[in-house]
Amino acid sequence: MHASPAQESRLTVLAGPTAVGKGTVSADLRRRYPQVWLSVSATTRAPRPGEIDGVHYHFVSPEEFDRLVAEGQMLEWAVVHGHNRYGTPRGPVEERIAQGLPALLEIDLQGARQVRESMPNARFVFLAPPSFEELERRLLGRGTEDAEERARRLETAHRELAAAAEFDHVIVNDTVTRATDELVSVMGLPTE
Repeated sequence: MHASPAQESRLTVLAGPTAVGKGTVSADLRRRYPQVWLSVSATTRAPRPGEIDGVHYHFVSPEEFDRLVAEGQMLEWAVVHGHNRYGTPRGPVEERIAQGLPALLEIDLQGARQVRESMPNARFVFLAPPSFEELERRLLGRGTEDAEERARRLETAHRELAAAAEFDHVIVNDTVTRATDELVSVMGLPTE
């Protein structure tokens, strides 16, 4: 069954705890469906090795971030893990939806709640780990955070996992291919 263009062009919000694989599932979706537009978030954190400004994130100073918020240019924003700020520039999202293109936001729980306030017709998808132990293993295996940052992120993840019921759909990321298949179905994208 194929979805109508109006269904396909609805904004889909993908959220979930740290290290659950949001970026990996989003990348797999974009590889299969390049017509799906993925929003690029702004952040005040420093780039990780290999990250490119404007591709992975828009890396901005705290002062620039404050200006964007003050001018109402952020669809959502939050302080994540008690330290850095992340947010979604409003203009590009609204442009894609107006053009009838399928759009995806890959954001945190706080951001998803803000988007629900301003865009309640969006489709909200929670990406969950198969278990908390697996989430811990993935975060440790990523190797991008020190012990203190890992502990902070895991504490946040406990709270975030409890919020899964707030979402329209919950997808367990046991394997990337299966999770992406389910996201494709939820978004109503055409299948071969």
